[in-house]
Amino acid sequence: MELNDVLDHGGILVDCLAVLCRHHDKEFSREALLNGLPLTDGNLTPSGFSRAAKRIGFKSKVVNKPLQKINTALLPAILILKDNQACVINSIDYDKQLVSVIYPELTESVIEQSIDELAGNSVGLIIYAQPEFAFDERTPVLEKLSKDGWFWGVIKECRSLYKDVIISAIALGFLSVAMPLFVMNVYDRVVPNHATETLWVLAIGILIALTADFVLRLVRGYFVELAASRIDVKVSAVIMERVLGMKLKNRPSSAGSFASNIQSFEAVRNFFSSITLVALVDLPFVVLYLIVIAIIGVPLSLPIIAGALILLAYAIAAHRKLEALSEQTMKASSMRNAVLVESLTNIEDVKSFHSECKTQSVWEKSTIYIAQVNAQSRLVSSSISNTASWIQQCVGVIIMIIGVHLVIEGELTQGGLIAAYLLSSRAMGPIGQSAAVLAQYHHAAIAMQSLNEIMEKEVERPPGKHWLSHPILKGDIEFKDVCFKYSDESHNALNGVSFKIKAGEKVAILGRNGSGKSTLEKLILGLYEPCSGAILMDNNDIHQIDPAELRHNIGYVPQTVALFYGTLKDNLTISAWHAKDEQIIEACERSQLFDLINSHPDGFDLQVGEQGRQLSGGQRQAVGMARAIINDPPILLLDEPTSSLDHNSESKIINNLKNYSKDKTLIVVTHRSSLLELVDRIIVLDNGKVVADGPKQKVIAALNNKTVEQAS
Repeated sequence: MELNDVLDHGGILVDCLAVLCRHHDKEFSREALLNGLPLTDGNLTPSGFSRAAKRIGFKSKVVNKPLQKINTALLPAILILKDNQACVINSIDYDKQLVSVIYPELTESVIEQSIDELAGNSVGLIIYAQPEFAFDERTPVLEKLSKDGWFWGVIKECRSLYKDVIISAIALGFLSVAMPLFVMNVYDRVVPNHATETLWVLAIGILIALTADFVLRLVRGYFVELAASRIDVKVSAVIMERVLGMKLKNRPSSAGSFASNIQSFEAVRNFFSSITLVALVDLPFVVLYLIVIAIIGVPLSLPIIAGALILLAYAIAAHRKLEALSEQTMKASSMRNAVLVESLTNIEDVKSFHSECKTQSVWEKSTIYIAQVNAQSRLVSSSISNTASWIQQCVGVIIMIIGVHLVIEGELTQGGLIAAYLLSSRAMGPIGQSAAVLAQYHHAAIAMQSLNEIMEKEVERPPGKHWLSHPILKGDIEFKDVCFKYSDESHNALNGVSFKIKAGEKVAILGRNGSGKSTLEKLILGLYEPCSGAILMDNNDIHQIDPAELRHNIGYVPQTVALFYGTLKDNLTISAWHAKDEQIIEACERSQLFDLINSHPDGFDLQVGEQGRQLSGGQRQAVGMARAIINDPPILLLDEPTSSLDHNSESKIINNLKNYSKDKTLIVVTHRSSLLELVDRIIVLDNGKVVADGPKQKVIAALNNKTVEQAS
């Protein structure tokens, strides 16, 4: 029985994992644990349990074993129960036939049950989870991990499947000698002696060998495809997790080009397809075939050796050409994909400004160049395959010529000649396939290099980093002489910014375009790190707080609200997968979103389209507001939250926010004077510096008298 057949959600598994963390004195944060993992209905899936456990330093394994045979040395462990439930087995006393159990959803105290009673409620699946041994900095580095270890680690996980592939390939290699030997014996012994009884014995033997060969090829193909599919799923998950987890300072300049680089994994996957594995596994058997041919007649093995060397020399010569062409194809494909994504994203602007001609021209130039390079690459690749085929045929002809002379001289039988010819085809086959694999290698190598660059980028949550646990923040925010510069800019976006916002304070951030307001928001959210200075949350450095927990405590409404393809409810609960209907309704009421929900027959199931194109700007902003407050965060960070709303809707939202934010820290970035009703304090930024900070009326008076501009 598979775990996925037992549980269709994993909420209880997180609770069980929390119990294990407390038992082993491990830090546990639900938000940090689940951040970035694929969830089903807001719950951790069983397939994601091992990834979640690995994040907090546990190694886990799912085994199918009855309760009576559990190794007590591996306890505590998680026992999967019927009805989508689970519990933590703390200890087992086989003498008294009792088991100590913790049911996380009921109580955290230990309950004793009889083994038979618990076994009757079990489905027979156990999840062993133990903390991994952690080395410290004093441990000498004995070996350096390769930069593509992330990939080979996944390959290593499939070693049991590859072991089966190798075993079947070895058996097939020996069975492949059966047919040539059968033909040789028929010609040399059966036909001259009219030995029909021997023929039937040989025929039965070869039929058994051919049947075994057929079955083993099916089994080998199954294991190869199973391994390839597992690698595809696991590597794709690793890549996507790294992409979503990378620091924004490493974000590529072009999303389309970056997406093309990620899609290049297709070339790596194709390289590790069945053809590649068959060629590599069969290659050692060329030696076996040569030995058998040499036993039949030593001179007959020489053409094969010569043909293999000639083919290898040609493949190496083509190697350099293919390497250059593969790199050019990768670059051109990235550029074309960037044009495509940019054009589709801004299709309204392309049409509005009548720039179709320019876009079409760039697309066609890229396509023509790619077609030319691909044509050259295919020509070189096909020349390798054609050369391999030509050499194989020439080797067969030469063997026949040499064999005929040996037969005439009496040094070789006719059966031996035919067997040697058949074996020469078997020997040249893997060599030709290996040459073809070499042609594919360059595409895979370039793709692997691109993926390695992605995997080497810094991530927000590096493995092994210990965070301060802050499930709920009070809302104190302090900037201490903070300076920040974007990596692609020469000047600082913020210069020595210092201020302190107490929990529950209501503050507006004002300033001209480019003054640093948006940068300030991104630093509060932990999206970027300051170049110097410190940012404190509740008197703790923001770098010590897990990014997932930090952002869970901040309700953020950006100036341009981004929606994703799906229903209105999907977008409302995108960061609140555990939200109850009451929470959703309350958030929609406060954000004036019910006007849209009640006016449309689909209600919460309304499809918003990609980037929310089915909604107006004001409706998207209302969704953004509801999404920000649905988790009831202690901090609200609003950037022009009503810029697309009409006056009536804006007034209602402002009144709702006044009541809702009474006990919360509120930061509003705005140019609209109406939103200043929400705040008691104003901070003014100009050229990345704080030029005014004080009570609202005092700063407004200074702005009206232009004393702020003079101070700046």
